[in-house]
Amino acid sequence: MPKIAEELTALDVKRLAHPGGKRNILFPVGGVTGLYLQVTPKNGRSWVLRVMVGKLRRDIGLGGFPAVTLSQARDKAREARDKIERGIDPVEERKAVKAALIAAQRRGLTFADAVDRALAAKLDAFKNPKHRQQWENTLATYATPDLGKMLVQDITTQDVLRVLQPIWASKTETASRLRGRIEAVLSWATVAGHRTGDNPARWAGNLKELLPAPSKVAKEENQPALTLEDAPRWFASLQKLEGFGSRALELAALTATRSQEVRGAVWEEIDLDQALWIIPGVRMKKEREHRVPLSPRAVELLRALPKLEGNPLVFPAARGGQLSDMTLSATMKRMHESDISQGGAGYLDRVSKRPAVPHGLRSTFRDWAAEMTTYPGEMAEVALAHKISNAVEASYRRGDMIEKRRRMMADWADFMGGKVKTGNVVRIG
Repeated sequence: MPKIAEELTALDVKRLAHPGGKRNILFPVGGVTGLYLQVTPKNGRSWVLRVMVGKLRRDIGLGGFPAVTLSQARDKAREARDKIERGIDPVEERKAVKAALIAAQRRGLTFADAVDRALAAKLDAFKNPKHRQQWENTLATYATPDLGKMLVQDITTQDVLRVLQPIWASKTETASRLRGRIEAVLSWATVAGHRTGDNPARWAGNLKELLPAPSKVAKEENQPALTLEDAPRWFASLQKLEGFGSRALELAALTATRSQEVRGAVWEEIDLDQALWIIPGVRMKKEREHRVPLSPRAVELLRALPKLEGNPLVFPAARGGQLSDMTLSATMKRMHESDISQGGAGYLDRVSKRPAVPHGLRSTFRDWAAEMTTYPGEMAEVALAHKISNAVEASYRRGDMIEKRRRMMADWADFMGGKVKTGNVVRIG
């Protein structure tokens, strides 16, 4: 077995120095297999991930130090390794992205630019700004990462499938809307003279032959959730991990919010003095503002986060944009595998026996509220921003019971932290 490098701290890395000579030196920093700090004879420093991609050994540059911190380098290295496991060569991917960018700068119109122009042309068609925002968010989240830098004239049916297939079964309604919006953007590009030929996002006689009809897709199974017995142990392990991805997952657990709500959070939504996070309706699944009371632990977490100059995101990705959903999912996957490697059983859903995923944390919270507390079920549903009956909604949403929910979320944080309180929390076992 390969030797596992000692996991260095940020201070250890800062102290690394070139021992002399004319060659660059690679220092293993641990935390991610194959991650090194490369130091030149003139003390230039950069991060390198040395890894096998198929039968090729790749030395993948991850940026310079200290511009890219140790924590960020580890996040980048894990992201690269995740891609390799999915059959993607990060070096070739980077070349392809660069080539696409150069081509886009020299000729044609990119999909990202087409989105902006198509939306501007359709302004009168939107009933309100919120509708336009929904279009922008859906395309930005699911389509632009893959298609954004491609020329509209080069986009094929296979490219559209690459965007739709990962979410067609799990997020069928969203995927169906996304397909229609991609079709509309490409239709505008055709009429505007930026592409010719059939629309690759068309359903009839095209994608209909390659994807099951939305009405026929089986309903989404419940997302695998942590058991109540595993939750405190899992949370303790999570708190030991570094990086924005781990902290985003921790806040998602503490607030029982959705991944996209946490990943898209900006500092102006959060009032730490009032311990309150207000998520605007345009970012909510139900398109309605959601107030989230922050437990003392959640406030402590947020106060400890660095704020990057010029970046409003609470949890920015290594390159400054929004974290991908895969970042949180990959963190939970690694925690599951790490627990097994240490002799544990991992973190499995009680019913499906599948490894728990970020969205399943909401189910864990709901189970806790129902089985271990005397808090009303409707209050837990409000905390989850679920749609509830009109009669109950009238009473529970009049002031959304924010202070009572504040106590509930503090008790939930105590439970995740391994504490069992009296009062509204019922001891079990």
